[in-house]
Amino acid sequence: MSTVSGEIPLVDLPTTAPSHGRRAAIGHRLERLPMTAYQRRLFAIIATAWFFDSMDLGVMTFVLGSIKAEFGLSAMQTGLLASSSFLGMFLGAATAGMLADRFGRKPVFQLSMVFWGVGSLMCGLSDSANELMGYRVLLGFGMGMEFPIGLAMVSEIVPAKSRGRYVAILEGFWPLGFIAAGITAYFLLPVIGWRGIFIALAVPAVFVFVVRRNIPESPRWLEDAGRTDEADKVMTGFEGHVLRASGLRELPPVEVKPGAAGQLSMARSAAFKELWKGVYAKRTLMLWALWFFALLGYYGLTTWLGALLQQAGYAVTKSVLYTVYISLAGIPGFIFAAWLLEKWGRKPTCMLMLVGSAAAAFMYGQAAATQAPVAQLIMAGLCMQFFMFGMWSVLYAYTPELYPTRSRATGAGFASSVGRVGSLVGPYVVGIVLPFTGQAGVFTLGAACFVIAALIVMLFGTETKGQSLEALSH
Repeated sequence: MSTVSGEIPLVDLPTTAPSHGRRAAIGHRLERLPMTAYQRRLFAIIATAWFFDSMDLGVMTFVLGSIKAEFGLSAMQTGLLASSSFLGMFLGAATAGMLADRFGRKPVFQLSMVFWGVGSLMCGLSDSANELMGYRVLLGFGMGMEFPIGLAMVSEIVPAKSRGRYVAILEGFWPLGFIAAGITAYFLLPVIGWRGIFIALAVPAVFVFVVRRNIPESPRWLEDAGRTDEADKVMTGFEGHVLRASGLRELPPVEVKPGAAGQLSMARSAAFKELWKGVYAKRTLMLWALWFFALLGYYGLTTWLGALLQQAGYAVTKSVLYTVYISLAGIPGFIFAAWLLEKWGRKPTCMLMLVGSAAAAFMYGQAAATQAPVAQLIMAGLCMQFFMFGMWSVLYAYTPELYPTRSRATGAGFASSVGRVGSLVGPYVVGIVLPFTGQAGVFTLGAACFVIAALIVMLFGTETKGQSLEALSH
């Protein structure tokens, strides 16, 4: 037994690297670790990105009607404003993925909160719709940076046997943030207005920035970048924390499985090019199409939910309350998806959630268009949010598994970035289509997007359940 800092006992590890290289050592050292309170604590810190980002997007859903009324915006102008943050997310996701693969996960993850906090603050201080739109782009840039890095970090510290479940649970922070945004808007919107809410949301950015200092750099990334001494040091500390949290006397032995090591790293600058080489080209095309249509449908509908309810004659507070009610279904939705991912697999679970989202969106549109009783509207909305949030869980779990460490953040970043194109287009298209087709046409369009995404997964998707990240690398 050896110790770290003279207090944390660690198991003795092989002093010589296996024949397939040191890269396997880190991967296998991570894979054999039990899940403990230490990994769950790191996971919770990373997951705050989903909670607070969801709060911002949720708040936009709830205050969009008020902003539209204050500035006297048309439906098309309102849709353009709602889409503006997604332009920033498009740029942020692509940029952050490449930066994280080049400079590391942790520093870029920290930087994202600067853009996020400043953007939210300035949104609250905006004096015009154009000014607000510009700051929504800045805020969106910070939000877009969050997702690919968070996905990569969780994927790289959680063992394969639990990876899908934990990445899916990230999505659980999304409905929680959305619900928190609804409660905040319900009580504070009449008091401090939409500007005050945006200013208040800038405060958590400072908290998250400080807390994230406790996250270690990904040892998988350090090793892949050739910084083997740092990787070993971080990994040794990681093992020490896990051992102490587990209550075990020693950790399980390192088991090297043939064929699971993958290949040694390529030049960091080649990360984007690798997305289009060999098997990764097919995966990239599949993911880009999946993210585009899934997010086009989701944000085209969700961003407008509050405003559509107000248009149907519901008061602002009632529209907020009903939207919060239906968002509650997102909690069992992501829990079910997280369970099904490991039980059934990524590909079939993804298809189920997309088809379910399509059917529920169509039913919700029909209920809204025919001014059905509130109970029927809420029931359809509950089903819609159940499947939509389950869909998000699968997207987050599936995407980072399809790329190697050397290009994981880049791959996840560009997939998310293409998805943000759909996010950008969706609310704007709804603003154009709504006057001609009504709510039934809007939700039918969203349903069609989900069906297309399901067909893409069925035809081109690859199953990754239960495989280590090294085994999935080529």
